[in-house]
Amino acid sequence: MYEYQPPMQALWNIYDGIGESADVVSIAWERENGNIYRYDFPVPSRLSPEAAKYASRVAERVAKFILWAAGGWKLYLAGPDAIVKPIAKAYTKNGARKFDYGFFNDLYGRPFEVAILPYGKMPGFAEKTSLVKTVADGCRIGFDLGASDFKISALNKGKVVFSKEFPWDPRNQPDPAYHYGKLSAGLKEAAKALPRVDAIGGSTAGTLVGKRLGPASLLRAILEKNPAKKDDARNLFFRIEKDWGVPFEVFNDGDVTALAGAISMNRKGVLGVAMGSSEAVGYVNPKGAMTGRISELAFAPVDMNPKAPKDEWSGDAGVGAMYFSQQAVNWLAESFGFKFPKSMKLPERLKVVQAAMEKGDGRALKVYVQIGRYLAHTIPWYNEFYDFSNLMILGRVTSGLGGEIVLETANAMLRDLYPEWAEKIDVFMPDEKARRLGQSVAAAQIPAIAKGKRK
Repeated sequence: MYEYQPPMQALWNIYDGIGESADVVSIAWERENGNIYRYDFPVPSRLSPEAAKYASRVAERVAKFILWAAGGWKLYLAGPDAIVKPIAKAYTKNGARKFDYGFFNDLYGRPFEVAILPYGKMPGFAEKTSLVKTVADGCRIGFDLGASDFKISALNKGKVVFSKEFPWDPRNQPDPAYHYGKLSAGLKEAAKALPRVDAIGGSTAGTLVGKRLGPASLLRAILEKNPAKKDDARNLFFRIEKDWGVPFEVFNDGDVTALAGAISMNRKGVLGVAMGSSEAVGYVNPKGAMTGRISELAFAPVDMNPKAPKDEWSGDAGVGAMYFSQQAVNWLAESFGFKFPKSMKLPERLKVVQAAMEKGDGRALKVYVQIGRYLAHTIPWYNEFYDFSNLMILGRVTSGLGGEIVLETANAMLRDLYPEWAEKIDVFMPDEKARRLGQSVAAAQIPAIAKGKRK
């Protein structure tokens, strides 16, 4: 097996070379509404060509992480030319990060820009947050859109009176009428359980800019096979909102997951990591607010080895989806001796490994131990860019005994290798109360109902 390279160690390797003087590399991404995420770190003033190349690669990984954590349409860079110029070149239409360039150009619908500036001209950190106060008054519907099914719940004065999972296959449907029709039918079925509908709240996989869907696996067939209809697909939630004419809010599924954990366990500063068909991440800051970051950490680097496993969609190596999802279980299982039929899909392969784990198969144990190790190394790295004291892991990969092994391994390694982080971060899986709450129920409680409408 190739050698895993922890991301924090890569930063520390650079810090170790700093002598009496240092330069600063500054990276900032600008996104909608003037939001800017900025990160600075020192580098030695004098670097050999080889050391400069290493520092530039680490800096590019930092830039990529911030992009997929916060989002952005303009990259600002400051620092030694040998470090920042290769990064600027990578984030171009034909550069090494052309997938990222195209994705975010498409997401925001505006040209992707890169600017190299003097350090003193760099924009400062600026992030507008929204404090979400969940309420359970009135008659509400909540939905949670996933890749293989979606769930809808109806609440009457806080009591769940309807809850149902609806199977669907959005990734392979090139007509947005399919997505609209399926979701509308589900909402209408839930509405029958209520005397009226006062508000609708939603949770969705994929990226969002406000209520507009960006490039997402849910729309992949439309984007690739029927691009003329992509605007119809992305405006799905505006159409639903207009149909119902009630307060309507929709958030990234990861953020709603983190919110559900925060509500059920009365915690703030929560980073939720869902290990499912991919890695879905959400964040509620220490003040209990949502930040508007896209938090698509499935595409964010967690391994600095250029020879790390590659994600099939983005083509990049060492990104989160390959370590904290069914994809991780698959390539690790094959590395440890499992053999699967080529026709077997990832969810079925996961079930095979889970069944083997329950029977005490040593190969399956190695899979979950390794995922736990990766998580331990990644937690300090995530904490560099997100201010959290609670890390919640969930998703199908964490189901059963395997999930317990992941959690135990991560906590043990965190104590041994990163004691500073072990003291300040609680790593846990949601309890039964949080599982009962669920994303659709949590989402239903987000929209505010006008006082005159509450009964």
